[in-house]
Amino acid sequence: MAITLESTIAEDLREFPGEQVTDFKSGNEMAAISAKHIDFHLMGYYPITPSTEIAENLDAMRSEGEHEIVMIAADGEHGAAGICYGAATGGGRVFNATSSQGLLYSLEQLPVQSGTRFPMLLDIATRAISGPLDIRGDHSDIYFALNAGWLIFLARDPQAVYDMNIIALRCGERPEVQLPSIVAFDGFFTSHQKRRVQYFADPQVVRDYLGPVPDRVTSLDPRNPVTIGPYMNDPDLINNKYQHKLAMDAAETVIASEFAAYGKLSGRRYEMVDLYRMEDADVALFLLNSAAETAKDVADSLRNEGIRAGVVSPNVIRPFPASRIRNALSRVKALVIGERADSYGAHGGNIGHEVKSALKDDPENHTICLDRIYGIGGRDFYAEDAEALFRLAIETAEAGRSEVPYDYYGVVAKVHPKVRLRLPAISAEETTTGGLIKVEPDAGGRLRVETPPAWRLAARPKSVAPGHSACPGCGIFPALNTFFSGLGGDIVVLYQTGCAMVVSTGYPYSSHRVTYIHNLFQNGAATLGGLVEMFHERVRRGELPSGEDITFVMVSGDGGMDIGTGAALGAAVRNHGFILIEYDNEGYMNTGAQLSYSTPLGHMTSTSHIGPAQNGKAFHHRDMVQIMAATNIPYIFTGIEGFPDDLVAKGAKAQWYANHEGMAYGKVLISCPLNWRAEDREGVEIVQAAVDSCFFPLYEIEHGCTTITYDPEAVGRRVPVADWLRRMGKTRHLIRPANAGLLAEIEAEVERRWRRLKAMDENPLL
Repeated sequence: MAITLESTIAEDLREFPGEQVTDFKSGNEMAAISAKHIDFHLMGYYPITPSTEIAENLDAMRSEGEHEIVMIAADGEHGAAGICYGAATGGGRVFNATSSQGLLYSLEQLPVQSGTRFPMLLDIATRAISGPLDIRGDHSDIYFALNAGWLIFLARDPQAVYDMNIIALRCGERPEVQLPSIVAFDGFFTSHQKRRVQYFADPQVVRDYLGPVPDRVTSLDPRNPVTIGPYMNDPDLINNKYQHKLAMDAAETVIASEFAAYGKLSGRRYEMVDLYRMEDADVALFLLNSAAETAKDVADSLRNEGIRAGVVSPNVIRPFPASRIRNALSRVKALVIGERADSYGAHGGNIGHEVKSALKDDPENHTICLDRIYGIGGRDFYAEDAEALFRLAIETAEAGRSEVPYDYYGVVAKVHPKVRLRLPAISAEETTTGGLIKVEPDAGGRLRVETPPAWRLAARPKSVAPGHSACPGCGIFPALNTFFSGLGGDIVVLYQTGCAMVVSTGYPYSSHRVTYIHNLFQNGAATLGGLVEMFHERVRRGELPSGEDITFVMVSGDGGMDIGTGAALGAAVRNHGFILIEYDNEGYMNTGAQLSYSTPLGHMTSTSHIGPAQNGKAFHHRDMVQIMAATNIPYIFTGIEGFPDDLVAKGAKAQWYANHEGMAYGKVLISCPLNWRAEDREGVEIVQAAVDSCFFPLYEIEHGCTTITYDPEAVGRRVPVADWLRRMGKTRHLIRPANAGLLAEIEAEVERRWRRLKAMDENPLL
């Protein structure tokens, strides 16, 4: 029987060096503490739930001067993986953390790093894979990494997160291994839940255990130039892969020895496979991570009934501990393998097949294996569930066979309330409610727009109906509905992941009265571009009415134009006929207010804290409007809800250009009182102050020619940037005398961009 953590801490701790602190922490917090103790050189990262707290905690520590890890906020997980790979070739220690789609987006980079043998550490707070979107924890993401060539450790509780991070890095850096390592722990079950934990009081104990970074190939030695990642032909590549295989073989021995060494250091002993009451078990469950701990209690209860039950749970799945699993199951009659992910079409999950494969190599083994997929989408695993799986194993052992070796467990028919689940479509007649909007080109090639009074347009039906769950004071839907009121006819919208998407489509309900599509941050523009071209081709082929006219609109926001920039620029260069409107709330608000490239200099976010060693975001915000202008699409604009006539007119122009000439792009500044730390009712005034300070100027670009549509200087309404900043809790620190230099830098950049815009407005060619 394996010795559990709870039974060893008290009795063994006195025997080992290294004073430890007893605390109450979550898995994400322990990941951050371990990273601080390891003293990584660099962390490249991108925010994604539920792993984002790791970077947030590390940033908070950094602002207090607790560590000096260089933290690089990437433009997406693919970029973060590239940052980490580049840094790893430089010979230092590198860290990253991600989840779900973030792992998949970076997946292309993972075999490159393992194949060129550069160690690093990647924490994965496991989460369900889209689609449809679900942010809760299962193992469908980590399964995609099984063939990436990385060591993969599992951490079943917050204590194990801390310990495994240290052990995994040490194992990966061993000369006979030299591979990057993943530590995977259950999203929300382990990442967010707090447990009693211990960690070393002096980080030097960890650093002494790890030792200095081992000598290896480095790209930072000009006197010894190297070629990293060369082009290879057969037989060179197969030889390279054989060396990779040998490294994995060596890792199994190395991991076992490092578990023992770390046990002597900490008093916490781990094994390749955690075996609970397996010494004489007739039936057993095979489970990964946190669910195994639940099953152990049930095994104890069954033992009281005279049933010899046990639990098998690996702490490492790459390399897969096949021989240890064979030994553990040598006399077990029936085994239920529970998996939080499926391998569709394979008649069982990945781990189930690997367990069965391991047992096939023992001709004396007669264990009947059943595979049950459970807990997808983060569904809780209770003691009753573990007991149900045990009872299945018991029935199978008694019968000596299984009629259903593979199935799902926990699937239930969900009956939704008898209410209207789909809102009625906006009719063609309703699109003209409030009066027609007239758009026509003038002699100079620009568009002239005549709109009815705002009070008449208010009668138009809203494409996003009331009933969504946005925060009080959120400016997203007032701004979007104002913009959409300038559009006539039929509309199809695509929303990237973000607040607007999440709060308006909680299944089985929807707040949208027009056709709605969701795709991920990084690929929205490409997705909608494909739909637009499909529409035109089906019209050309006569499969859709030739007179049918649809306006396609993509809604981005919450940093979506960081990770989505590549797809957006590609769509702009191809000039697809749709509108891309970005609501700018100056951060990744849907994941907890992390910094984005639209976050201004000095602003506080959950990954740009304020403290003695840090003063908010360290670089200026990106001017996405001017970046899009460089693609020469027909129409670009900015707007705010507080200028409804201006925003409606720009919406009408954007629709005309999208349906006649090509792509249109607009950025709308919207308030986020929760994360801006302001009163709900003050949102409109704060956004207005941003415009009046010239931080967010209102203008449009038609065919490359710039027109300022509101000049606060011309009407005597310009205010200092400080007047805008002091209205928000996230920026009030910038008004303090101690930050006068930083405030001056912000003011100078606002002035530089404003003067440049004025010059463009005055030049007929710009």
